[in-house]
This record gives sequence, C-alpha cells and structure tokens, in this order.
Amino acid sequence: MTNKLTSEDLIYGYMNGIFPMADSDGTLYWYSPDPRAVIPIETYKPAKSLRPVLNRKTFDIRVNTDFEGVMRGCARTRSDGEGTWISEEIIEAYTDLHRYGFAHSVEAYLDDELVGGLYGVAIGGAFFGESMFYSVPNASKVAFHHLIERLKDRHYSLLDTQFINDNVRRYGAVEIARAEYMFRLRIALDLRCQFADGVPEYAIVFQEK
Repeated sequence: MTNKLTSEDLIYGYMNGIFPMADSDGTLYWYSPDPRAVIPIETYKPAKSLRPVLNRKTFDIRVNTDFEGVMRGCARTRSDGEGTWISEEIIEAYTDLHRYGFAHSVEAYLDDELVGGLYGVAIGGAFFGESMFYSVPNASKVAFHHLIERLKDRHYSLLDTQFINDNVRRYGAVEIARAEYMFRLRIALDLRCQFADGVPEYAIVFQEK
C-alpha cells in the first residue's frame, strides 16, 4: 500500500477484512479484529423509546448530500475528552471513495441543519459502518434506523461494525470469530447490491475487478 491513504487502499482493505484508523499523531494503522462485531440486519428492531420519534418524523433524512460534513461531525473530539481516529488523511481518502460511489452517508436534518448522521463503505452486499455523530438527541439513532431499512430493502447481507462497544450493542451488535466474518464477507462480496441510485458506472466496473 502507498504511504498516503488512497481510495484503492480502502477498497483493497475492506475486501480483505481490514480497515484503517489514525493514531493521535496521524499515523495510520490497519486493523482486523478477532472477534469482529457485526449487526444482524434482518433481526434489528428499533428501541421502543425511538418509535415515537420515528412516528413523528422529527428529522428529515437524506442520503449522500453532505458526506464530508458527516465525516467532520464524526471527527469532532468527544465530550469525554478522547481524541478522534478520523484524521484529515482519512477524511480525504473516504471523500474520494464517496466520489467513486463506494462510501455513503445517511444524514439527519432539523430545520435544514445537519444534526446527526453516519457514514460507511458499501461493496457488493456488505456495508462497513464507520462512525456516527449527533448534535441533537436521537438524530444518529434515526439515521441508523434508516440505514437498516435501506440495507434490508436493497438485500444487503452483512453489516460490519468492527469493534463491540456499548453504542453498537444497543443496535443489536454481536461478536463473531474473524474466520466466520471472512466467510460471510466472501458471500456478501459476490452480491450485486446498490446502496444509492445513480452510482457511477465506473464504480460498478471497479467493484467487479
């Protein structure tokens, strides 16, 4: 892989079960956790407390209208003082990947202001969830709900969430062995799903290499 992270590096990494994160000094490291955390798509159900928010349609949900804005929202230093693993190099590479039609954002707006969302990478029938943020309560939860609905509607088979933590547990994340993850990944990569309408033709060609 090149010294500078590229969209080609990202595609290669995801297809082989690895993903990058930046250290506090910006140094990139590649990870392949064992066990790996995934969220079963078909068994997901929104929390009872979220259903009134969904019914009220509090947020306007959009897809791919401000990808970089979502990434920068996710890159903000957390309230607990912990730094971010999303460096400028990572933002640049994923934004390029978004232009090629592989990286996507699901965004929540309130009064036409971006108040939450998530982003990830879609290849074949796999969606690799990267990060989410919110500035208004429930915004990221609603964005995640719409992500799941889109993955179901478009017949995705794998939702990767990388590491287990309390945040992803609330969405139903479970851990599986890396070998099992790689088996599921190979099956998912053979699918031809389309996350967003109007994906550039060259992205589809690139996907099939």
